[in-house]
Amino acid sequence: MTELIFMVEEAPEGGFVARSLGPSIFTEADSLAELPEKVRDAVRCHFEDGEGPKVIRLHHVREQVITA
Repeated sequence: MTELIFMVEEAPEGGFVARSLGPSIFTEADSLAELPEKVRDAVRCHFEDGEGPKVIRLHHVREQVITA
């Protein structure tokens, strides 16, 4: 595996949630600053040494609701 993509969203209760679009990997962080390290830790826990991705992408999704 060369690349792993995470979808990042704001959590309703505050902070941020990151979910992998491939393997079932999920993590949370209180701030965007701490999110990359939390994602790295979750990926390290999921894969054996040498089997993890070379690149991790964080795709930030922001939902905006507007009235018609």
